[in-house]
Amino acid sequence: MPTRRTADLPLHRGEAPAWLFRRMVEMASAIGAIIVREYGPIELLRRLSDPFWFQAFGCVLGFDWHSSGVTTTVLAALKEACKRGGYELGIVICGGKGALARKTPEEIRRVCDKTGDPADSLIYASRMAAKVDSAAVQDNYELYHHCFLFVPGQPVWAVVQQGMDPRKRYARRYHWLSEVMPSFVSDPHAAVVCDKRGEVLNLVASEAEHHRHALTALSREHPDRVLREVRKFLEKAEKLPLYGAAERNHLANGEKSDLRMPARHSLSPRDLNPATLRKILVQTYERQASEFEHLLGEQNLGSAALRSLSLLAELIYHAPASRRDPAAYSFAHGGKDGHPYPVNGRLYDENIQRLRRWVELARIDQEEKLAALRALASFLQKTGVSG
Repeated sequence: MPTRRTADLPLHRGEAPAWLFRRMVEMASAIGAIIVREYGPIELLRRLSDPFWFQAFGCVLGFDWHSSGVTTTVLAALKEACKRGGYELGIVICGGKGALARKTPEEIRRVCDKTGDPADSLIYASRMAAKVDSAAVQDNYELYHHCFLFVPGQPVWAVVQQGMDPRKRYARRYHWLSEVMPSFVSDPHAAVVCDKRGEVLNLVASEAEHHRHALTALSREHPDRVLREVRKFLEKAEKLPLYGAAERNHLANGEKSDLRMPARHSLSPRDLNPATLRKILVQTYERQASEFEHLLGEQNLGSAALRSLSLLAELIYHAPASRRDPAAYSFAHGGKDGHPYPVNGRLYDENIQRLRRWVELARIDQEEKLAALRALASFLQKTGVSG
């Protein structure tokens, strides 16, 4: 199951010009081929799932050193490199930005028809990763980019997806890797790179285990019983009592606390409209989810429904939700907007050729292969890329 990391990046307009994107494809192919040749394709997935390595990789390719476009452009270049090289890089990339993201399941199934991999389980992983980042972690970043990466013949996959908050003019990138986490729904973050953080509804935080159990138990209760329990809150005029940070900490440690109004924004009775609530409760009652992952996986259960159920779990069961934000470079060839300096086309082409020569040398014999890898390590150290 996945480990997940996030990176927050400022939104920039514009796209990579054709002359730069062509070079990005060449460079991505050369670097990817060396990593796969020496360490195998799974190592390439591991590196792409690390937001710091990914950012450095994007800078080496010459895109903006810190903008949101590095995500979409780097993955588009790498996907094109994989397409041109067949399975030489050893990985498959499905999905992309906008409409391409929505076609990810079809693309996975089409590839699996050729490779013999289990399409259903990979599609489930793709869908759950998107569901967690769009509904279980409600941070106001709406997903618009989703790439699913896997190694044919191996039970290893990765996801790199990105959401946008147009009000803050920031994008947030989410990284998943299937190797190391025991669950989709219990603190899947391994690290966070972030300039903008705030209080969010985080249903997959490790400290929210009691809340997840309460929320799932609530979803199995008869709607009439639940509505009777919350009627006293629905009849109040202005605001609903919710746990503040201190109260949530006390309750998480088994201590009792009075309900108090938190400093953050409050919820009004219209957020728990009885008619809307009944529809949600009827739907979840009919499904009788045995655990939170099953509840989260329901296709028609979105962020608003989960938010309502989460609030009810706090009110009825005194089970506090977590509102901890899960979110926490280097450049070699400049960036397309001239920051930190304009792309040096001549240097870029020379480095592509240098990498190509190292790949060819690595095919000759072990001694020259080691020399080639030492040269690559020296190059990566100069450009600021680690690992």
